[in-house]
Amino acid sequence: MSQDPLLQPYRLKHLTLRNRIMITSHEPAYPEDGMPKDRYRAYHVERARAGVALTMTAGSAAVSRDSPPVFNNILAYKDEVVGWMRKLVDECHDHGAAVMIQLTHLGRRTRWDKGDWLPVVAPGHEREAAHRAFPKRIEDWDITRITRDFADAAERMQAAGVDGIELEAYGHLLEQFWSPLTNDLEAPWGGSLENRLRFTMQVLGAIRDRCGPDFIVGLRYTGDQVLAGGMGAEEGFRVSHLLKDSGLVDFLNVVRGHIDTDAGLTDLIPVQGMRNAPHLEFAGRIRAETGFPTFHAAKIPDVATARHAIAAGLLDMVGMTRAHMADPHLVRKITQGREDDIRPCVGANYCLDRIYQGGLAFCLHNAATGREETMPHDIPPASDRRRVTIVGAGPAGLEAARVAAERGHAVTVFEAADKPGGQIRLTAQQERRREMISIISWRMAMCEKHGVSFRFNSYAELDDVLATDPDAVIVATGGLPHTEVLGAGNDLVCSAWDILSGDVKPGQDVLIFDDAGDHAGLQAADIIAATGARVEIVTPDRAFAPEVMAMNLVPYMRSLQRRDVTFTVTWRLVSVVRDGNRLRATLGSDYGDMTRERLVDQVVVNHGTRPLDDLYFDLKPLSRNLGAVDYDALIAGGAQDVAANPDGRFRLFRIGDAVAARNTHAAIYDALRLVKDL
Repeated sequence: MSQDPLLQPYRLKHLTLRNRIMITSHEPAYPEDGMPKDRYRAYHVERARAGVALTMTAGSAAVSRDSPPVFNNILAYKDEVVGWMRKLVDECHDHGAAVMIQLTHLGRRTRWDKGDWLPVVAPGHEREAAHRAFPKRIEDWDITRITRDFADAAERMQAAGVDGIELEAYGHLLEQFWSPLTNDLEAPWGGSLENRLRFTMQVLGAIRDRCGPDFIVGLRYTGDQVLAGGMGAEEGFRVSHLLKDSGLVDFLNVVRGHIDTDAGLTDLIPVQGMRNAPHLEFAGRIRAETGFPTFHAAKIPDVATARHAIAAGLLDMVGMTRAHMADPHLVRKITQGREDDIRPCVGANYCLDRIYQGGLAFCLHNAATGREETMPHDIPPASDRRRVTIVGAGPAGLEAARVAAERGHAVTVFEAADKPGGQIRLTAQQERRREMISIISWRMAMCEKHGVSFRFNSYAELDDVLATDPDAVIVATGGLPHTEVLGAGNDLVCSAWDILSGDVKPGQDVLIFDDAGDHAGLQAADIIAATGARVEIVTPDRAFAPEVMAMNLVPYMRSLQRRDVTFTVTWRLVSVVRDGNRLRATLGSDYGDMTRERLVDQVVVNHGTRPLDDLYFDLKPLSRNLGAVDYDALIAGGAQDVAANPDGRFRLFRIGDAVAARNTHAAIYDALRLVKDL
């Protein structure tokens, strides 16, 4: 047996878990009609097949109709969920993984205009900032009804064969009873800590009465809200002891913080640039104080940290949830001695930010996650070895090279710069986003392992590509900043890239016109403001930086709001003219014939990129498919067989920003789904 602490089995009640690595409860927003159907099942089965000990589904499954999901959660209050969960559980069990599900009532953490338009309920009238719904103060009949709903949902999950359930407390209705900030009820439901815990104990008791003493039941909760007036660490330790001593729970899944604001959520679930495993020692204190089975997850992205958590006795089970979105085969690679092959989580948080904006969870640099039905995590070998030439070594080009090489093809990559990375290398120059470079370094390592030939400092032209005698050509040349958006004065502005690269020195009084709304604009603002300059970010949108999304926005705001930075929405930069040794910028409005002026010494424009596509169009008439893509096959995950020009010498595709300005995930997905069948 392996001596690796992570690979030791763990006994939880009657259940033996095959190792110490788990996927904690989370909702990737894959349900269909509130049910965990094929896509949802395939996602969990992939990770079960690769060796994870416990996969925790849902984050969280709703137990009541007045707990409508604010993103696409499982509806545990419907009887039909049993059959779908049974299929998921059975298939994961076939691969040796245990399955649990998290159940909740959201309380005030939802909206009244979702689902059935029922009033939001909570033990007080204070609304949650994140979801903005003013709740009805809960009544006795609500408490009776919701208690029954929890028991009903638990019984459904037991019928589905799950190995246990976890109740979600932090931020949700159970914790809303616990916290003095959200519970203004009188006894017996409010006041003392024991009264505030009464509802939780009643729910747990009802579940035990319904499901019996052997059914595994745990609780995910905060041991410290880290919030003025809220439940602090000392009360959190008391709660931990009371839960253990109740005899109603079998494990504690500990977090630290609060999630009622974007900033609070980001501290509890940190993103890139924030400290790894910030709450691990705190979770270890709870385990030491209670001597009770303790689980925990919060930015534990690497095997070394996870191994320390178990070896040091801080945790019994370590959660590596986002790490498994980046690489679902993480456990298998540990057992095979291939830790260097693990695709690293870079903390970009594209997965969670998409959920909170109503989208499906996708990993920024693993385009197969959430698409297991059509996209492979293990690249299948090709039946015939071909010559594949790729132009550009940014994320799109490197993913194309990796996939083609793992297929067994002979791959040549041209790159005009002296290093790989493209826009990622530019982004990663900022300390807070340096983890992004792992997107490039991992792909380079995989390419080198599979024999890819790189030609750096090589600006490829038509003859260079043809000299490689390719069977397929992938143009991944990216794009360049587009700044010519003004009626006058385009020659007087610089791009956000100019600031990020250091090619242009920041001014002292700067207007940034951000009409792309992505990271580049805020990164440029951060760099400029750090010099002590005054910065105004102007956007025609209703909100600034809409492409950055909530949790990624938090570190920017913490930096920018400490400096001399202002944000102006719903105004568009129209023109720039010289005014002495300064620049006069005129702003216009999409809402009417109105203008404003600003006198500054520098104007920075962030307006996306335009494709570098000359080489593609030079190659197009020589290609077999004339550059065309069969979209139906692409969407279905099938091979490309377009042959518009039978005399063509090679198949030609372009991907990433060489097509149009998008993002890193789109570039990588382009490469994977086109090249996996070459």
